[in-house]
Amino acid sequence: MAETEVRFPEKLEFLFKPHRFKVCYGGRGGAKSWGYARALLITGAERKLRILCTREVQKSIKDSVHKLLGDQIQELGLGQFYDVLTTEIRGKNGTEFIFAGLADHTAESIKSFEGIDRVWIEEAQAVSKRSWDILIPTIRKPDSEVWISFNPELDSDETYKRFVLNPPPSAVVVKINYQDNPWFPEVLEAERLHCKATDPESYENIWEGNTKAAVDGAIYAKEIAASMESGRFANVPYDHKLKVHVVCDLGFNDAMAIILAQRQLSEIRIIDYIEDSHRTLDWYSATLKDKKMNWGKLWLPHDAKHKTLAAAGKSTEDIMRGLGWTTEIVPDAGIEPGIKSARMALNQTYFDKTKSARLIECLKRYRRSIPTTTGEPGSPVHDEYSHGADAYRYLSLVADKMVNESWQPIKYPNLGLA
Repeated sequence: MAETEVRFPEKLEFLFKPHRFKVCYGGRGGAKSWGYARALLITGAERKLRILCTREVQKSIKDSVHKLLGDQIQELGLGQFYDVLTTEIRGKNGTEFIFAGLADHTAESIKSFEGIDRVWIEEAQAVSKRSWDILIPTIRKPDSEVWISFNPELDSDETYKRFVLNPPPSAVVVKINYQDNPWFPEVLEAERLHCKATDPESYENIWEGNTKAAVDGAIYAKEIAASMESGRFANVPYDHKLKVHVVCDLGFNDAMAIILAQRQLSEIRIIDYIEDSHRTLDWYSATLKDKKMNWGKLWLPHDAKHKTLAAAGKSTEDIMRGLGWTTEIVPDAGIEPGIKSARMALNQTYFDKTKSARLIECLKRYRRSIPTTTGEPGSPVHDEYSHGADAYRYLSLVADKMVNESWQPIKYPNLGLA
């Protein structure tokens, strides 16, 4: 093949040096995907490689980087070397590019990738912990490499935590943005300036590659951002002088969400959070009591009053009272008034950033459904994050009733007046 001069941003020089993990993240216009595609095509032309191009979900080849690679083959003048087929790309030296989604694989099915030399995970911000735990041990051929590129979303995303906040020692991690791209086009510069002027909240994520406070469309996005800025995700210790109130969102097949909160004047302190499924009420009760805290009331949603045949005609409230809890039912205020109440309560709530990390994640990701037909936000989405958000909504409705006194009947002395 004739030699061709190929341009790369200086920050992508590391792609041509041996590293186990090559991680590149940042905002739009940094030439991450473009650079990764070119570097893999060039190294694949130099020697025979088996390259897996993947992402969390790939429903069809259109969801992959297949077209991007095909376009770059033409840009690099490699059309005579690479055959671009419908579902794969093959080089004359035996190099092959294959395409697959991670979410569809199990620990067994992914073993077919054990002979991979390079794996490129594009849009890696969406890759789950499960997928990483399955993929990484599979890519174990000598000198194999894992190439990761993404635009970050939340700092709690698995990929961001694993490779940016806590990178393995064998990783090179580079943040690249539009200003690092010498060939940043004028059309994108116009888009960037427009976004900066009209949507400054999104600008930091889209163009500067900084993480967001919450997912797009999150119901509590502004409140979560304010909580982060004011340091209300912190170390919040248990105060034995204050009552610990327990607020539940019930579930069995769905998750059961339990918030442990204390109240000091107008301040709400969330000191712990429990979430599990397929557990019995006595298990949750025992788990709570093992913490040996100064217990206040156990607050239950309105459906906790329903009696069921499965519980021998008892309600959840009956069972928890029988286990020794002082219970009270959260008012059935409706979802939208409850969300409004939660928004106000978030401004006075402190979360233990470690013990209530899962609850924080639920609030960051609690969002409304947006039908493609109308584009208008609808009801909150019922998913794995809604249970914790529902529990917090219940908490906000009863926060002013979380007292620290132990209420006992008043006994008057016999004054001899009877």
